[in-house]
Amino acid sequence: MEGTVTRTTDVPLRVAIVGGGPGGLYAAALLKRLDPAREVTLWERNAPDDTFGFGVVLSDETLGGIEHADPQVYTTLRQHFVRWDDIDIVHRGTRHTSTGHGFAALGRKRLLQILHERCRSLGVDLRFRTTAPDTASLSARYDLVIAADGVHSTTRAAYAHVFRPRLTGHRCRYIWLAADFALDAFRFEIAETEHGVVQLHAYPYAPDASTVIVEMREEVWRATGFDELDEQESVARCAKIFTDALGGRPLRSNDSTWTTFRTVVNERWSHGNIVLLGDAAHTAHFSIGSGTKLAVEDALALAACLDEHPDPSTATTAYETERRPVVASTQRAARASLEWFENVGLHLDQPPRGFAFDLLTRSRRVTHDNLRLRDSRFTDAVEREFGCPPGTPPMFTPFRLRGLTLRNRVVVSPMDMYSAVDGVPGDFHLVHLGARALGGAGLVMTEMVCVSPQGRITPGCTGLYTARQADAWRRITDFVHERAPGTAVGVQLGHSGRKGSTKLMWQGMDEPLPDGGWPLVAASPLPYTPHSQTPRELTRAQLTDLREQFASATRRAARSGFDLLELHCAHGYLLSGFLSPLTNRRTDAYGGSLAARLRFPLEVFDAVREAWPAERPMTVRVSATDWAPGGTSADDAVEIARAFAAHGVDAVDVSTGQVVSDERVEYGRSYQTPFADRIRHEVGVPVIAVGAISSWDDVNSLVLARRTDLCALGRPHLYDPNWTLHAAAEQGYTGPGAPWPAPYRAGSRPPRTGRTDVPKPRLRLKN
Repeated sequence: MEGTVTRTTDVPLRVAIVGGGPGGLYAAALLKRLDPAREVTLWERNAPDDTFGFGVVLSDETLGGIEHADPQVYTTLRQHFVRWDDIDIVHRGTRHTSTGHGFAALGRKRLLQILHERCRSLGVDLRFRTTAPDTASLSARYDLVIAADGVHSTTRAAYAHVFRPRLTGHRCRYIWLAADFALDAFRFEIAETEHGVVQLHAYPYAPDASTVIVEMREEVWRATGFDELDEQESVARCAKIFTDALGGRPLRSNDSTWTTFRTVVNERWSHGNIVLLGDAAHTAHFSIGSGTKLAVEDALALAACLDEHPDPSTATTAYETERRPVVASTQRAARASLEWFENVGLHLDQPPRGFAFDLLTRSRRVTHDNLRLRDSRFTDAVEREFGCPPGTPPMFTPFRLRGLTLRNRVVVSPMDMYSAVDGVPGDFHLVHLGARALGGAGLVMTEMVCVSPQGRITPGCTGLYTARQADAWRRITDFVHERAPGTAVGVQLGHSGRKGSTKLMWQGMDEPLPDGGWPLVAASPLPYTPHSQTPRELTRAQLTDLREQFASATRRAARSGFDLLELHCAHGYLLSGFLSPLTNRRTDAYGGSLAARLRFPLEVFDAVREAWPAERPMTVRVSATDWAPGGTSADDAVEIARAFAAHGVDAVDVSTGQVVSDERVEYGRSYQTPFADRIRHEVGVPVIAVGAISSWDDVNSLVLARRTDLCALGRPHLYDPNWTLHAAAEQGYTGPGAPWPAPYRAGSRPPRTGRTDVPKPRLRLKN
């Protein structure tokens, strides 16, 4: 017997649902089940058996929620599931299989039928082949209106001024098809045709049927002639391209059309008594199988919030608060997956197992560590192909830059400490950098070291414009080389440009000094913020002086004993200000086209490279996007990296943003890595990935997938100076990639704690 809850007088009695997809239907069933007194009406303009696509994949997490909320629906669904564990990746005729993934799927039509039957049994009023009344009318007549009307939501469009949707189109065309046989795994296959790359995503959804999605970039779709084919001709062409995967069998369609995926994001999900659900509120690319999953989870959350909060407005606010972070995380993963497939051509030349690992970890939700738990044999094979010695995690493999061999792939990222006096690094810097060097990283970077007093960000910034400063740095490099042998120490040289003469960070980031400041210079006379000092535009003579300042600082850096030098061309500082069209408005030879904007940074690079010892490597840090309209784009970043590579850079340190104060950054886990990945594959230059990389699992995953060569971590090293050594200990690694300093070896294992286990029962006594 099914339970119900006691209805309070404030719980909505009349609920209108627009849209009869899985999300809308399941919301209707849950709301009616929780309170049979509710009047729940659902409108769907199509017939009951009309559906887009063929199969639906649901996660164990989603199924657990369904089982808890409605065991009857779960039991019926379970009877129709097809389950499997394997993923097959076919790359240039070679198939690699990874197991242990755990999928459950069923036909979309069957799912809808189950939900139709459940809604009818509960007394939901289902109105098929009926267009819903306009939203304003429903809002006036009902206590709650749930807009589950899909990616093309008319409800969302009617209240666009409130929901403020952002719809983003993407580069690929795709089509949903089916095959009348069951694959034995989730299959990804890449076909390299004369017109470009075509990819297949396919999985079983019934004992005798599989979903088949064919996807390719727009230009490939047109070059192949799909834009001129009708539905059946397209189906036949797709079957021909993937004849091996299909075993020569045909494909079938269901009014299938080629479409372009659109990512939907809304600033708000509710307005008065109207709330968005499923694709009306958000979309996530099919390559992580999330559309139906998200809609069903939305329904579960909304029903629970309405049960817990009698007032609809409070309930919908709670629903959005609960679901938005989950959806945002899923959308970030889906975006990473989508972009990986958009740019799959960049990855094809990887070794076969490396390509498979790269594909499996593309969304950053599957990682090296959890893939090892699922399928250690597969992960071991990928590591052997990569060149990992037995028992060596990828992050502890060495990497060579020019004459410098780093013992592991971990870099302590440059972090401004704002703790110098007159540009001289002191005891704080010795302890700060020395501790991180003892902590096991392969490369420890200084903060941005300024090439002149006027090039400082704050009065607390370090410099290399005097002999006293150089001597102080020598004290630090000597300590690192003597007490942490095998750890390299690098210097980052830069000039603040228009972002200088500001308070110490903890006194007010980017706030101008009230007194004791200095005049600023930049590519163009544009202040960083409305209240910042306006810099003077650099003259030709001043550009010449600046080149010499960088070269002089470089010679001091060499004498100070640094192993590597990085030129800071990112984050809106002086050289970055020349690169971005948002900060460089010059009309002379140093402004205008990208080639012209590159001219001065390349002149400085050449001067520094000439002054820096030939055997020591040199890197450059760039902002791969400004996160602002009209600014540096990912395409620009590739060309910027290509230009520096042509001038002899040994690696590109790929950051983003901080160029303009009104940027809109799309934050997320290792969110800058895709820019590094693209530069690495398109330019063929080693890269350093940086930004929200926080775990050793992330480092292993990124390095093994060949998305980066080195990983720079900042905040994790502030939290734990011994981050790298602890990463080694947690993985049971004791090799040459992370040796403990002799005085610390007694602490190379986690300290013991009190026992938390209890005696286990061993005997069962009979009554």
